[in-house]
Amino acid sequence: MAFHDKELRVLPPITVDGRRVKRYHIDQPTRPLEPEVEKAAYDILPALLPEGDEGTPAASWVVVHRGADTGAYLLAYSWFWGNVVRVRTMVSGQPVLGCPDTDPSRFVPLDRQIVGCVWELGVFEHERGAWIRHVLDPDEPDLDGWLADTRADGPVGR
Repeated sequence: MAFHDKELRVLPPITVDGRRVKRYHIDQPTRPLEPEVEKAAYDILPALLPEGDEGTPAASWVVVHRGADTGAYLLAYSWFWGNVVRVRTMVSGQPVLGCPDTDPSRFVPLDRQIVGCVWELGVFEHERGAWIRHVLDPDEPDLDGWLADTRADGPVGR
């Protein structure tokens, strides 16, 4: 299997039910996320975000990832207990993962315990450091600083 980088795009953060959410899209080098896949992902996102917990800023990041075949993936990572990340994942277009068909805009919950693939974990790595820099290290958490600290657009994977 030949490995290749994919393209990472950073979109402006959004607020969903009071929770601040950073947004990352991972595209195939020759095929960006289709608008219908993007819309479907953000329509279902609120169901993946947890209630806030006392003492932790209501902060999450989302990765919408278009696979090389018919699949698309929606991963919602959320901070809780101050320094722990939880993830909820939806998948579409992958019958082998329980999807009803190959439609990349029909997301269903993923029932496997998956944290992310090598492309998504590049974002995870950045977010860990950003959380420490802006929320855990300072005397007062700087959520705006965390929101502004994103991984750069461009190749992701290596």
